[in-house]
Amino acid sequence: MGFFDFLNNKIAVDLGTTNTLITHKGKIAIDAPSIIAVNKITGKIIAVGKEASSMRGKIHKNIKTSYPLRNGVIANFDLSEKMLKILIKKLSDISSAFFIKSYNMIIAIPCGITKVEMRAVKESARRLNAKKIYLISEPMAAAIGAGIDVLQPKGHMVIDIGGGTTEIAVITLGGIIAGKSVKIAGNVFNNDITQYVREKHNLHIGESTAESIKIKIGSAIDTLEEPPKKTTIQGRDMLTGKPKQVYITYKEISKSLDKSITQIENSVLDTLCDIPPEISADIYKTGIFLTGGGSMLRGLDKRFSATTELPVYKGDNPLEVVVKGSDIVLKNLDRYTNVLIKNI
Repeated sequence: MGFFDFLNNKIAVDLGTTNTLITHKGKIAIDAPSIIAVNKITGKIIAVGKEASSMRGKIHKNIKTSYPLRNGVIANFDLSEKMLKILIKKLSDISSAFFIKSYNMIIAIPCGITKVEMRAVKESARRLNAKKIYLISEPMAAAIGAGIDVLQPKGHMVIDIGGGTTEIAVITLGGIIAGKSVKIAGNVFNNDITQYVREKHNLHIGESTAESIKIKIGSAIDTLEEPPKKTTIQGRDMLTGKPKQVYITYKEISKSLDKSITQIENSVLDTLCDIPPEISADIYKTGIFLTGGGSMLRGLDKRFSATTELPVYKGDNPLEVVVKGSDIVLKNLDRYTNVLIKNI
């Protein structure tokens, strides 16, 4: 790396409700939970990312862990800036540079947020010394990251299921012609599991435990070709207050998530009803592309396919497609200028 190469740094950011991914030099350099731990008395930042995530539910009254983003948008501007500043500072260590003075940045955002929220995101980036800031909608970035040629006169449907929102979009000629942003995604799935375990097993579990269950045995359907074995979970007995362990199966998780997944399915069907017949014909051939961490739920592609009667595809690395697509756009601005969000 040359001494002045930092002036040409390009950074793509997928600022997610649950995870933040940042690319540098074409590679994913940062992949960290979007969480920060703060001393409530002094205001000092104690930890960010994985270290802060490991503290959830295990801290004393003077320390607070917070997710600065909610439903895909910044809920706490001060903490989100501090979190991003710390994560971006790590890039200089990774690249063996002393600092990153200025850089161009692209940020992926939900398609349903307001212009006021968009301006807030750009203002936060400016305070982090970003020289030029570009915004792109998450489903558009996901489509590009998944290898779809979004500039063709052909319709494609993308469903990006993140931590805070599910982004549904129909894309053609570099634009989104129909779409919805649904506030049902990974975090709601965690809450569904927590509530089910509390009601059916009289066991109180934390958010991290619910997320672990979702990853380990989570399913969108109750019949899998290769079902995961039942697993044990530990928590607090709601009746006695004592620590307790119970067994739980993937079919129970499927049952607990059914209502939320049905709401997403209804939004997908509503979106399909809003598009021109020519685009419908395209999607009948191209199918639906599932991206985002939530798409990794077992059987979700089969369930969506049965509901829509369309082929459903998901890539090998659905967590990374948004930030990879954003990075591609930032490196090829002349080609992809029309996909960027303008007039903010």
